[in-house]
Amino acid sequence: MARTNTLDSKTFGYWAHLAIQKYFQKIIKHEAEVIKDKDPEALHQMRVGMRRLRTAVTSLAPALELPKAAQEKKIAAVARQLGQLRDLDVLQDALQNHYLPTLPNSEQGILKKVLTAVGKQRQKSLEQVRTTLKEQRYQKLKQAFQDWLEIPTYGELAQTSIDDILPELLLPSVSKLFLDSAWLIGVKLAAGEINVPSPLNCEIVVHLLNDHGDSLHRLRKQAKGVRYQMELFTDFYGFQYQDYLKDIKAIQSILGRIQDSAVLAAFLTDTLNSEMSVKLPTLAAKLMANRYQAWQEWRTLQQRYLKFQTRRDFYQEILQTVPTSAE
Repeated sequence: MARTNTLDSKTFGYWAHLAIQKYFQKIIKHEAEVIKDKDPEALHQMRVGMRRLRTAVTSLAPALELPKAAQEKKIAAVARQLGQLRDLDVLQDALQNHYLPTLPNSEQGILKKVLTAVGKQRQKSLEQVRTTLKEQRYQKLKQAFQDWLEIPTYGELAQTSIDDILPELLLPSVSKLFLDSAWLIGVKLAAGEINVPSPLNCEIVVHLLNDHGDSLHRLRKQAKGVRYQMELFTDFYGFQYQDYLKDIKAIQSILGRIQDSAVLAAFLTDTLNSEMSVKLPTLAAKLMANRYQAWQEWRTLQQRYLKFQTRRDFYQEILQTVPTSAE
């Protein structure tokens, strides 16, 4: 392994160092504000930094020799705590600002009680985050990255040309995304031919989402990972690559809306200890409509990427890197 701060700007190791430095600094920048809990955006940005650092560490592993305290599992443990608090912020904001004003008075009263419960749960989660960020485990994680960034230790592939190695980094995760069986939800496959039925009504879609929600959530997480990985290397590709990246972002976003709606409905049912449609019928109908709308948007992307030629063109784009002139 090599120890150097002066790798050529065209090497894999140089770009790996650049990425880790960028995302680590993003985390540190927002840490104090997260502890103060004055602005939810700080939590969001720190969580994003953690996610992107985790992606960088795993995606760029062949070029890196990181200390044990800076391994992916250590990052994931902190990211989970931040994620739980952020999820409650998103839930609270959706209920308070998006849904509450649109409900009849009878349902508003019920939802306000739910918001009180969310507030209490959020306070507990905030205390857990504050504890985590003060614990020795997190301090060791920070120190490990600070030490590595000062005197980085690289693996054997660090000296490889970044232009040459990029396809090998990106294609496996992209291929895994497109091989997921969730792409076939709501379509018919026979003798190698894919048949997409005419638009499905709301009842059928709700049934599909109830039966296959976990699969779509898995696909969403894969899309998120591909997105973060692709975003590491936008400097090496042209406009077509950006278009594919936009599609991956849209897949993540649309499937995220479907998942968020399902999580919200489950949370309300659990909190109310009753079927949501009984106590909050208006809100239940709104959530169902939102899921159906998201499904229609998903259907467009699903059909596009079920086509062999679309996927093949995506792969070809990844193979065609544009040499960078960075110094």
